[in-house]
Amino acid sequence: MDDQFDVSLEDDEMLDEVELTANLMVAANRADRPLSQQEIDEVLGVRPELPRQRTVNDRPDTVRH
Repeated sequence: MDDQFDVSLEDDEMLDEVELTANLMVAANRADRPLSQQEIDEVLGVRPELPRQRTVNDRPDTVRH
């Protein structure tokens, strides 16, 4: 009889998500307090967006037609 729950995982994206979730659970378990957003981002490998440089077209006094 085949076991309907015996499924091999072949989805790379899903495996990546499982790894990220596991890493987050381990970090939370090791911490003696709730993780800050910065700590969560570090565990998940999220990098903050750097502000982009403003151009002449970004100036509020520039009139566009």
